[in-house]
Amino acid sequence: MVTLSPEDLLSGGIDLLFYKYHGLGNDFVLVDVREQGPPAAAEELSALARRICDRHFGVGADGLVLLRPSGAADIYMQIINSDGSEAEMCGNAIRCVAKYLYEHGGHTADGLEVETPAGIIRPRPVMAAGRVEAVRVDMGEPRLEREEIPMHGPPGRVVDEVLTPDGGGYFRVTAVSMGNPHCVVFTAHVDRVPLAELGPKLENHPAFPRKTNVEFVEVLNPGEVRVRVWERGAGATMACGTGACAVAVAGVLNGLTGRAVKVHLPGGTLFIEWAGDNHVYMTGPATEVFRGEYPDK
Repeated sequence: MVTLSPEDLLSGGIDLLFYKYHGLGNDFVLVDVREQGPPAAAEELSALARRICDRHFGVGADGLVLLRPSGAADIYMQIINSDGSEAEMCGNAIRCVAKYLYEHGGHTADGLEVETPAGIIRPRPVMAAGRVEAVRVDMGEPRLEREEIPMHGPPGRVVDEVLTPDGGGYFRVTAVSMGNPHCVVFTAHVDRVPLAELGPKLENHPAFPRKTNVEFVEVLNPGEVRVRVWERGAGATMACGTGACAVAVAGVLNGLTGRAVKVHLPGGTLFIEWAGDNHVYMTGPATEVFRGEYPDK
């Protein structure tokens, strides 16, 4: 395990040691910075994330994940999107972090807790031949009240509500927070959705004061859906773990799916269950791609 201080990260005096991971194609540059002093300035880390996530001039990723010390859990996970903005939570990243910690970070018990801006998340490994084959994550309770999304408008839940973007037309949306905001739109043919056009319109809609992630969903049957994702701060991605959870909750709220559903994303499939304890459980893979050094000069 290699640990770095933020001064090391940003000075350019040494190479940046990193791991590249992906969860169903949603990919991350993971850096362990637990032996650190005071946090680096946010604008410096934002610039670093933009450089290292660039797919032409950097390592290439949807986000930079920093593992920091935590006073409340085993570790703190900080996520900086490829555009330099910070995310509260990411379901695919948490699986990648869990795999890293179980295989490289010395965690062998099932009691791993990861602190995030969205709260403490508890991932558990699914082991095969001594390796982490998949990760099951207790994603906590969905937040459904409008102010919890957050979303402007009258109190109550946002279920199958009409939302009109700039330029005309309308969408019927269901809003769910899994620690970060999601706008779910059900459609008959998800492949026909012009994602690059409609995704930004909803992400930046003035109804969402912190912007929003966007999921377009085609229901195949009560136990299966197909989803395309536009992620806040990253654009179109191969998968979104919190988005898959939001989709499962929205399916139940709209009477379209059961409480256990396979969510088929461009990068693969996640199994999501909105259980009787009101917690959402996500199970899916995480993959270590390579490790290397990035010359931040």
